Amino acid sequence: MSLRIHNTLTRSTEAFTPLEPGHVRMYVCGMTIYDLCHVGHARMMMAFDVVQRWLKVSGYRVTYVRNITDIDDKIIRRALERGISIRELTDEMIAAMHRDIGALGIERPTHEPRATEYVGQMVGLIEALERKGLAYRVPDGDVNFAVRRFPGYGKLSGKSLDQLRAGERVAVLGDKEDPLDFVLWKAAKPSEPEDAKYPAPFGPGRPGWHIECSAMSQALLGETFDIHGGGMDLQFPHHENEIAQSEGANGKPFVRYWLHNGFLNVDNEKMSKSLGNFFTIRDVLKSYDGETVRFFMLRAHYRSPFNYSDAGLDDAKAALTRLYTALDAVPAEDIGALDWSEPHAARFKAAMDDDFNTPIAVSVLFELANEANRTRSARTAGLLKALAGTLGLLQQPPANYLQGGVAGDDAAILERIAARAAAKAAKNFAEADRIRAELAAQGIVLKDSPQGTTWVRG
Repeated sequence: MSLRIHNTLTRSTEAFTPLEPGHVRMYVCGMTIYDLCHVGHARMMMAFDVVQRWLKVSGYRVTYVRNITDIDDKIIRRALERGISIRELTDEMIAAMHRDIGALGIERPTHEPRATEYVGQMVGLIEALERKGLAYRVPDGDVNFAVRRFPGYGKLSGKSLDQLRAGERVAVLGDKEDPLDFVLWKAAKPSEPEDAKYPAPFGPGRPGWHIECSAMSQALLGETFDIHGGGMDLQFPHHENEIAQSEGANGKPFVRYWLHNGFLNVDNEKMSKSLGNFFTIRDVLKSYDGETVRFFMLRAHYRSPFNYSDAGLDDAKAALTRLYTALDAVPAEDIGALDWSEPHAARFKAAMDDDFNTPIAVSVLFELANEANRTRSARTAGLLKALAGTLGLLQQPPANYLQGGVAGDDAAILERIAARAAAKAAKNFAEADRIRAELAAQGIVLKDSPQGTTWVRG
């Protein structure tokens, strides 16, 4: 079966065909970087980490863009509270994000653009929208997008303008032509710091949130690309607005496949900072190792909401321990390239090709672990390890995990080792060699064996 993915735009699961044969271009809305990431953020980044890994395993070259919003009201407020510059705050938080999600084995995207590096492109898009009569200036200096002038607004959310208006709690017009209109450019206020202000033909200010993603995706992936992802809470209004301003400016289809991950909940409510029911990745890693957290998330389908709990993490740890115990008892043979016609591998592939169904794929891993325990087959153990590697699992020496997991300082090294294993599984040996050389340059020497890849500091 060829890869099929659920497209939010069409509300159906469709066969996936990229615009350019063999090359997938994917954009995912990343973090607004004013504080530490919580595990709800990790759930989103994990979902699309799995997507990009499986696309590579499937033989595609992937250009993966995940942006960083580094200018925003919350960022400005936090920098002022701490008495530091916006750049100092965002540099600190980006480094923290990389360390925390690296501990979960989440790979870096191909490009990780910062919004402040693309303000010129945002201004250009806004000017194009003005020329086409889709944007208008208001007396306070803001520039807004005129929603009712764009035909087809609401096609992603599946609602008409009147339905969207009916769902509003308060209809506040202000200087807007319509309550649904959204800001493209926010005029600078006298009270704001100078490093929050950027020059533009409309006057000094900063871009609105929605225009950032349109500009960065277009700059790095083109006016039309294959996959756009993000949390389901971004479907409306953020992604709806991206479609309107991108297609309004360029006159071309924006994205072919829209993917949205489900929420990570606490007591059946979305985990969020606004509700105060969140746990930072860093705090969770004080009690659970990164691979356990990763496994915990992969046991749920990326589109399904699921609950965060210590009980769930404890169960994930016990389950992952069973898999590592099988590999510890039966040293894994290096099977080389995966044979997808092998029955277990075929079932695993069928699950992943069915909209990245990780719960079914994980169940195949347990079948293999049981078989390895029963038959003591090193090849079966090797297949278990290789298939798990496509999900970023079971790549550390079993004794390491069974003795308590990996320290946070070493997690980034294991992230790169897992990325190398995935590259080898996808027959991308040039990338695998590049990662080995990258680690060697840091003084990390890798040693491959049937039991796994170990490392020492040279």
